[in-house]
Amino acid sequence: MKEDLPENLPVLWSFRRCPYAMRARLALCSAGIEVEVREILLRAKPSDFLDISKTQTVPVLVLADGEVIEESRDIMFWALNRSGDPENWLAPYHADKAATLAFLDRLDGPFKTDLDRYKYAARFAATKQGIAETQMTHRTKGAAFLCELNDILAQQPSLSGAKMGLLDFASLPFIRQFRLADMHWFDSQDWPHLHPWLSHFLVSDRFARIMEKYPPWQAGQPALQL
Repeated sequence: MKEDLPENLPVLWSFRRCPYAMRARLALCSAGIEVEVREILLRAKPSDFLDISKTQTVPVLVLADGEVIEESRDIMFWALNRSGDPENWLAPYHADKAATLAFLDRLDGPFKTDLDRYKYAARFAATKQGIAETQMTHRTKGAAFLCELNDILAQQPSLSGAKMGLLDFASLPFIRQFRLADMHWFDSQDWPHLHPWLSHFLVSDRFARIMEKYPPWQAGQPALQL
């Protein structure tokens, strides 16, 4: 966390625990792009944030020229392309654009739906029985996707191939959240390749860096750098 930053840095509106914001921060750090980070509370979003965000969800990246990028996937691609992709995260995209986008669509679509309905089942059902049924249905569907990832990792070191890259870092924050819904159950599953892949990320310096705590942003406070 740094103060007294250069003027006209991009501004990243973020929320520490949001998996979408996590993967945006991961890509910005990999790219080596300095940004001013503004942490918000989802229950008390500042008016400055609401004024610039159409979706009113994080992450939002505001560039020095005023351009606003609101989707985490778009922030990832912008950062990696802008920087020349120093860690070669985009290798799977360059190798097979259609397959990469199809994977990301599945991750952000059906798997994220299953994650939300598993972890927050009470939002989607009114009775105890309904909540339990919703949890089990979507845990089972989400687990099927994780089994597929485990099979991929049985054949190669990472989802992106020989090296960790876009597919891994776009996925890891969501799979971490799936685990947090019931860690005992998750850790007991027969996923011998998925477990160490996730664990290695969770104890990494990379993860520690993007999970640094920031005070909620207020107008007039010193700028803080990711």
